[in-house]
Amino acid sequence: MNDSLSTAKENFVHSMSRISSFWGFPKALGAIFGATYLSPRPITLDELVEEVGVSKGAVSTHVRRLERLGLIHKHVQLGDRKDYYVAETDFWKVVRGLLREREKGEFDRALRMVDESLEIVETAVTDTPSDETAVFYRERMKTMQGFFRSLDSLVAMVVALDNLRAGTLERLFGRTQ
Repeated sequence: MNDSLSTAKENFVHSMSRISSFWGFPKALGAIFGATYLSPRPITLDELVEEVGVSKGAVSTHVRRLERLGLIHKHVQLGDRKDYYVAETDFWKVVRGLLREREKGEFDRALRMVDESLEIVETAVTDTPSDETAVFYRERMKTMQGFFRSLDSLVAMVVALDNLRAGTLERLFGRTQ
């Protein structure tokens, strides 16, 4: 590969690391996706270790997470026992996968913790209605709880609409991909 293409690839992989970090994922996860995305053929874990420069254990962990998110997929090479991976190129499919994954992840745990915290504060306000800190916490936590619930509902609607759209298109035209 010539130097300018190597530089472009390195910059792209680095940009995927930064975007990954921005969204709260490990930088290495983004780099692994970037390297897989720019691979013209299915890529192995060993090749990803070499390209990204992290341990095989870290690559393996991040690859499993990328698979769960729908960002990469295993690719079978007949006659070879190694695992090969290809990147998903349908980014709307990726967005749908990320939104669906959200339902199982940190978001729901965070929402439960906000609910539990609010219950504790509600008890404190009931026990001591003049406690300004408890009243302040209650108002702030209620605002955050309302925002999280609205966000959760919005994401659920987007996923439901997408499922409806996909089902309608499939009924009208057969499989779309």
